[in-house]
Amino acid sequence: MQSWRSLAGVLLSAVAVLLLSACGAQRAGAPTTEAPHWQTFAPFRVTAARLSGGGRALSVDAEVPGKGKTCARRPQAAVTSMSERTVWVQVTFSTLTGDPHADCSTTATVTAKVRLPSALGHRELVVDHDTTFTADDADLPGLRLCGDRGCHPAPTGCTPASYDQAVAALDVPTHTSRGEEHCDGKWLVFDVSSRMGPACAEGQAPGCGASLGDRWFFRAEKSGWVPLARGTKAGCADVHRIEPVFPATLCADLPALQSSN
Repeated sequence: MQSWRSLAGVLLSAVAVLLLSACGAQRAGAPTTEAPHWQTFAPFRVTAARLSGGGRALSVDAEVPGKGKTCARRPQAAVTSMSERTVWVQVTFSTLTGDPHADCSTTATVTAKVRLPSALGHRELVVDHDTTFTADDADLPGLRLCGDRGCHPAPTGCTPASYDQAVAALDVPTHTSRGEEHCDGKWLVFDVSSRMGPACAEGQAPGCGASLGDRWFFRAEKSGWVPLARGTKAGCADVHRIEPVFPATLCADLPALQSSN
């Protein structure tokens, strides 16, 4: 089985062959065109999954090359592994590579089906290693597509696990540190500090240990803490410009932030 990236290269090669033949140009000593043959690939992405038959009959929707008849055929799904918490499924399809007449410039959705050895239950379904679904809180028979923070992110609240989830929702460097949190369960604000400058010990040379501070304000949603605003000003000015109802009790006494050198 090959990835969709490999498939993209194959399709681009086919387009190049077409362009050369249309111009009547041939390169001396160039290799001959590979004879068309069927190859197996993984889909571009998995878009949905559904259960039936008592939780054992699984249908998976996947995006593949289209619309030509030789672009994608025989979509298949297979269970590759199982544990008490997870079921892993691999989806594949076949395409006729090296076919100069195939029109595969668009995409299409196909459905692959497989019967699970046992009902999915509360286990997570992982398709093609990077797309996860769960039946928990799903609108069955459709399964719920899990987000970047997993199928069951830490609930919003004034807890360390919840604050970690809030940091994960930010576009900040991996080694960003979090300052003191001000939280009431629905609203949250804390400062983050990101290292800048050369990678050296603080005080070793100019710029070592430099950091940039930011203040982030959040609102609790069903999906977790959602960032509302960021800034460096004292008090509530940065957030009240965007969300006037943010509680002043959580931000009124906050000092302005400055870069550390």
